[in-house]
Amino acid sequence: MLVFVDYEHPEGFDREFGQRIQAARTWITYRLEDISGMHCMLVRYNRVDEALLDKLDAKAIFISGNATAFERYEPAALEPLMQIIRTTKLPIFGFCGGFQLTAQALGSPVVPIEPGPELAGHENLISLDDGQPFEFGYHPVQLNASASAHPLLGGIEAQPVFRHAHGLHVPTPPNGFEVLASNDITAVQLAVNDERKIAGTQFHPEYWTDEAPAGRRLIANFLAWSGVVEPECSTIA
Repeated sequence: MLVFVDYEHPEGFDREFGQRIQAARTWITYRLEDISGMHCMLVRYNRVDEALLDKLDAKAIFISGNATAFERYEPAALEPLMQIIRTTKLPIFGFCGGFQLTAQALGSPVVPIEPGPELAGHENLISLDDGQPFEFGYHPVQLNASASAHPLLGGIEAQPVFRHAHGLHVPTPPNGFEVLASNDITAVQLAVNDERKIAGTQFHPEYWTDEAPAGRRLIANFLAWSGVVEPECSTIA
C-alpha cells in the first residue's frame, strides 16, 4: 500500500480553483496506483500517524503540494506528519509543498522566491496579486552533471520538462541531501537523501503529460530506487 498525504489546508480548497485541486488529488492517487501496480490511499495531512501507516502496511509515503501558507496550519495538526518525516524508515517523496514540509521538518528554511534583476521579466515567472514572484508553467530544469548517473534520473534527458507552480522554495536542502536538478529561478529543484530514500521536488512530477512525460519516469524510478517495487514492476509508457 502506498500512502498519498493531502497536505492542503481546508482554506486552500475554498479558494479559486480549490475544487479542481481537490479533484486532482484523486486523479494523482490513481496515477500512483497505475505506476506502482499497488493500492494507494489518499489521507489528509491531519489524519496520518504511525499507527495508521502500520495498519495499512504502508510501503512508501508521497506528500502533495499545497497553496496555503505554513503559518495557517495548527502546529499540533502537523506534528504527527512532521515526526514521521523525521523518523520513519519508509521512503518519502514530497511534491512541491510536500518537499518544503519535508525540508522544514528536517531543519531547513523555506523562503519566497527572490529573483535577481537579471531574471526580471523572465517568461517562466508571473506575479501574484500581492506582487510575489511565482514560477509557473511547464518548462525545463537542468540535471546536475555530477548527479547524472543517479538511479532517480535513469532514462531522463538532461533538461527534462516538468510543471512548476510555486512562490516559495528551499534555498538549502537538509543535511544528508544531494541536489540533483536546478534552474535559473530555483536552485534546488530536485534533492535526495540516498541513505533514507527521501526525494523532494520543487516542481510537480505528478502532473506529467504526453508532451512532458519525465514526471512519470521520475516517480517510477523513485519506486524502484527505494525498493518499493522491482524495476520491471513500475509501468512506464
